[in-house]
Amino acid sequence: MTDSIAATINTRANVYFDGKCVSHGITLADGTKKSVGVILPATLTFNTGAPEVMETVAGSCSIKLAGSDSWQSYGPGERFDVPGQSSFEIKVEGEPYHYICHFG
Repeated sequence: MTDSIAATINTRANVYFDGKCVSHGITLADGTKKSVGVILPATLTFNTGAPEVMETVAGSCSIKLAGSDSWQSYGPGERFDVPGQSSFEIKVEGEPYHYICHFG
């Protein structure tokens, strides 16, 4: 899938968790910030500053929000919300998980 948009792309990758998560930051013409990335099979914990919406592009994952005891699963075309100043665990098994993260 490809989209044509007016944006500035940070061509230097953000590499986290010894390369298990790699993303690129994008700033749209209106100042909106996003990142596009991939998470390889692993269970990782992310902290958030601003609220985030994680949009699944390919692959699947299970997530557990801070304060929750239950895991929720998401696949292509599905999204989940993460509150700001919080955290979430994400579990990827099998195929890599491709995502778009919408900030704010």
